[in-house]
Amino acid sequence: MFFSISEDDKFLSMASIGDFDPLHSTVPATKIEVTVSCSSLISCSLCLSVSLFSTVVVLYIQGIGTKEWREFGRTEVIENTLNPDFVRKFVLDFFFEEKQNLRFDVYNVDTRSSNISKHDFLGQTFCTLGEIIGSTGSRMERTLSGIPGKKCGNIIFTAEELSNCRDIATMQLCANKLDKKDFFGKSDPFLVFYRSNEDGTFTICHKTEVIKNTLNPVWQPFTIPVRALCNGDYDRTVKVDVFDWDRDGSHDFIGEFTTSYRELSRGQSQFNVYEVLNPKKKGKKKKYVNSGTVTLLSFKVESEYTYSLDHTKIKCVPNPSLISGNPAQPTSLHYMSPYQMNTYAMALKAVGEIIQDYDSDKLFPAYGFGAKLPPDGKISHVFPLNGNSEDPNCVAIEGVLEAYFQSLRTVQLYGPTNFAPVINQVARSAQDVTDGSQYFVLLMITDGVISDMVQTKEAVVNASALPMSIIIVGVGPAEFDAMEELDGDDVRVSSRGRFAERDIVQFVPFRDYIDRSGNQVLSMARLAKDVLAEIPDQLLSFMKSKGIEPRPALSASGTPNKPPLNARI
Repeated sequence: MFFSISEDDKFLSMASIGDFDPLHSTVPATKIEVTVSCSSLISCSLCLSVSLFSTVVVLYIQGIGTKEWREFGRTEVIENTLNPDFVRKFVLDFFFEEKQNLRFDVYNVDTRSSNISKHDFLGQTFCTLGEIIGSTGSRMERTLSGIPGKKCGNIIFTAEELSNCRDIATMQLCANKLDKKDFFGKSDPFLVFYRSNEDGTFTICHKTEVIKNTLNPVWQPFTIPVRALCNGDYDRTVKVDVFDWDRDGSHDFIGEFTTSYRELSRGQSQFNVYEVLNPKKKGKKKKYVNSGTVTLLSFKVESEYTYSLDHTKIKCVPNPSLISGNPAQPTSLHYMSPYQMNTYAMALKAVGEIIQDYDSDKLFPAYGFGAKLPPDGKISHVFPLNGNSEDPNCVAIEGVLEAYFQSLRTVQLYGPTNFAPVINQVARSAQDVTDGSQYFVLLMITDGVISDMVQTKEAVVNASALPMSIIIVGVGPAEFDAMEELDGDDVRVSSRGRFAERDIVQFVPFRDYIDRSGNQVLSMARLAKDVLAEIPDQLLSFMKSKGIEPRPALSASGTPNKPPLNARI
C-alpha cells in the first residue's frame, strides 16, 4: 500500500500496485461487534463496599497454531456496581474457516496503572468467536472461574454483525482527454481506488483493467463491496489515481481526484464528472487546467446475499477410511500412539472443533468406510463408527474421536476405497432437509486411491443439488491425482453428460499442512483454515440456487433480532 505524497513517491511505490490482484485479494472479513456485561461479580477482599468497586474486562486473542495470548482490547471502567453493562464494544474480524479462541479476564481496577497485573483478578472465561455467534440469538452467558473455592459471577456476550457492511456497488467509468504519456502512442490508462484511513493514509481497494492506446478510455463495469470502498462510512474520502500503464511496472502518474460513496451513489450527473489533477504539473505550469476528466457512467447498489447462521444448522458428518494397516503397528496411519494423535485423528479434530460451534445439538453422525465388520466379517463401505446403525450420532468431536478409536479395536481394516456409498448416505439425509434449516458437511479422510471414481462422480453431481459440501483430506504418501478431478475449482465435475450444479468438493493432502517442527496444533490450524474456507460460499450458493432468501434470526424468546447476524460471503 502507498500514500499520495509526491510524484517521486508514486514512482517508487508502483510495485504495490502491480502486486495487487483484485481477483485473489480478500475483502476484510465480516466484522462482528461483541458487547459484554457481567452479573453477580465477586467483590474483591480489599473492597470495603461496592462503592469502591471498579470493573474492566480485558479481551485476549490466541494466535493460530500457538498458545500465546495477546491483548486485543479493554472495555471502559465502570464503577460502583457488581453488574456492569459495558458500552465499549469489541469489534472482531470473523473468519468462518478459523477457530478464533478468545479469553475474557475481569479485573477490579484499584490503581491508575495501565499494567493489568497490578489490579485484582475477578475471574475469566474461554470461548471461541464461533460459539458466541452460533448461540441462540447470538447471546451467550458463561460462568466466570479462576479463583479456587469462590463463585466469580457470570459474563454475558452478545454479537452483532456491523451494519452497512453487506452492500455491493457496481459502477462504470470513462475518461476524456487524458494526458498523453507514451512517446510513440497515446496512453494506456487504468484507475486505482483507495479508501482513506482514520490516520490520513490510504488503502488500495480496487484496480481497473488497462485500456490500451487511448486518451478516452471506457472501463468495464466492476463490482466492489461497500465496506471495501468506504468501510460503511458514506462520507469517507475515496481517492482515485489515474495511471498510464508501462510494461516494466514503472507506471506513469497522470493525475488524481477524490470522491466519496455518497457522491458516487448519485449516479450519472454533473456532480460525477471529475477533473484529473496532477499536483506537480499544477505547481509548475500557470496555465495548467487539468490532465483530463473522469466521468461516472453508472452506479448501482445491491444488498450482498448473506445467510443467517442463527437458523441454519451446519451438520458435520465425519468419515475416516479404515483400510490402511494394523493400528497396533507404528507404520499404520491409524497407529494409536500413547503420545500423539495420528493424522486421521488430527484431521477429524481440526475440522470438527470449528464446525461443532455452528451445530447447537453437537450431535455428529459419524461413519467409517473400508472394513470387515464383526461378527461375520462382512465388508462394509459405510458403517456407523459407534456401532449403532439406529443412531450413528456421536456427541461433539470428542465423541467422534472416541468412536473412531473404538472402531479400530473392533473392526478389521479392509479395502478397496469406495466413496460413492458414503456420499449417497449423507445425500439421503440432506434431501430430506432442503428448506435451508440444515446444511451438511461431509468430511472424508482417506489414504487410498478412489476405486469407484465413476460412481463417485455421479454421486457428487447428484449431491450438488442438495444442501451439502464434501471435504476430502488425503493422508499419507499416496498420489491423489484422481482426487483433484473431484475438486471442481477449474473444471466442474460431470457424469454421463450432466455437470454438477455447484462446486461442492474441496480436496487437500494433509502432508502439505504438516509443520516441519512437529507442531500438531499448527498443522491442524493450517488444515482447518484451508478446507473450511469455501464452506460459507458453498452454503450461500445453495441458498441462492434454490431461491431461499435470508430471514431474520430468532432470539431466545422467538422474536426476530434486528439486524440479523449473517455469515459472510
